[in-house]
Amino acid sequence: MRKGSVKEALAKIKYDPRENESDYYIVIEHRGAYENIKKIPVEIIELGHGYFFIGETQIPYHRILAVVRKDGKIVWRKRGVSEELKF
Repeated sequence: MRKGSVKEALAKIKYDPRENESDYYIVIEHRGAYENIKKIPVEIIELGHGYFFIGETQIPYHRILAVVRKDGKIVWRKRGVSEELKF
């Protein structure tokens, strides 16, 4: 499941012609609270150096908890995030 950094996983999804970025979303923790997570489609984000962008909003990569396919398969999960946590 977890190979490399979240940025590498997202770059593969966004730039590999064999992948369809609309089939994926990211799960982020909003302001450090596991109770407050958000699902964001990969197709609306832009990758940056230490951050990703949604329009003008800049969000650090460390807020990403997981990268998930729409069928529920987790393709990347942050270390320390419980495998029992469902997205």
